[in-house]
Amino acid sequence: MSQQYKFRDANAIYFSTSTVVGWIDVFTRDIYRNILLDSIRFSQQNKGMQIHGWVLMTNHLHLIFSCTEPHKPAAVLKEIKSYTAMKIIDAIVNHPQESRKHWMLNEFEKYGQQNRSTHRFQFWQHENHPIQLENAAMYVSRLNYVHSNPVKAGFVAEPQEWLYSSAADYCRSRQQGPLSISFLNE
Repeated sequence: MSQQYKFRDANAIYFSTSTVVGWIDVFTRDIYRNILLDSIRFSQQNKGMQIHGWVLMTNHLHLIFSCTEPHKPAAVLKEIKSYTAMKIIDAIVNHPQESRKHWMLNEFEKYGQQNRSTHRFQFWQHENHPIQLENAAMYVSRLNYVHSNPVKAGFVAEPQEWLYSSAADYCRSRQQGPLSISFLNE
């Protein structure tokens, strides 16, 4: 792994990306999205995670986040990914109407076999590519990038229209989105 992409300062704000192996579109169903969002909420309430910006796309998650002491960003994100991988794969196995069940499980198993450090299945790519946001310009640039993802994908015309994002929280067009946001100026 490159030395450039590391969580070096436990008190810093980071931009990170978590991607499903093979860019598989898992987060098209509420059941799978809710497992991930519930895990993030748990980390906010119990692991000192502060979300400053986010977007959940069909196959990846962008986060701008930090952690309060004594919690470490790398450990918190690792716990989220480990827990959600197990829970989402279990949900796929037990989802009676999942039309892509066999295909997805075969893909997750194929990726798991390619990596000795995983169990039978691999759900998330191992890399998070954390980038420390060292100043306001970097923060604003990454926040705009995060919020523009659904627009660039052609899912919505305006960032705040995407339900699985902090864009509307920043526009104040709704009281609160699915995740609590820690704004920098608060």
